[in-house]
Amino acid sequence: MELIFFYIFAIVALASAIAVISIRNPVHSAIFLMVCFLQVAALFVLLRSPFLAAVQIFVYVGAVMVLFLFAVLILDLGRERFGEYLHHQSPIAIIVVVGLIFVIGLGLARGKLDAPLGKYTEAELVKNIEVTGELLYTKYVFPFEVISLLLLVAMVGAIVLVMKERK
Repeated sequence: MELIFFYIFAIVALASAIAVISIRNPVHSAIFLMVCFLQVAALFVLLRSPFLAAVQIFVYVGAVMVLFLFAVLILDLGRERFGEYLHHQSPIAIIVVVGLIFVIGLGLARGKLDAPLGKYTEAELVKNIEVTGELLYTKYVFPFEVISLLLLVAMVGAIVLVMKERK
């Protein structure tokens, strides 16, 4: 049953990742990126790592995507013409994607791509989460707070720069 969910989550994550780079509307692209992040969090749950799944949702879906959408709405990227920057790279991209799909399919057919899902017991995983949480909130609390302040300053700086250009 886990294998079926794994394939469902992986296919949706792959499809949404392709949609992120192929859709021209930046807001729709950001929404597909959120879907991709949620699927990755679901894969972490399947790997019996709920702490990483929660961090994936809080950090990427919650914080980074809100920041990304905020920047997209401020910059109004919808007016840009993306064709000027692609330089006719679509045929090369299609060849690369088909090649990657072929290599992955070949690996799956030969049985070389297999993820061991049941490698650890529940007790070992719970202990790992406890150790990670304890280290994050005791020994590494200062770097954690410094990074959060650095991200806040970067966001305020980006807003100030955009507002200066509009005036």
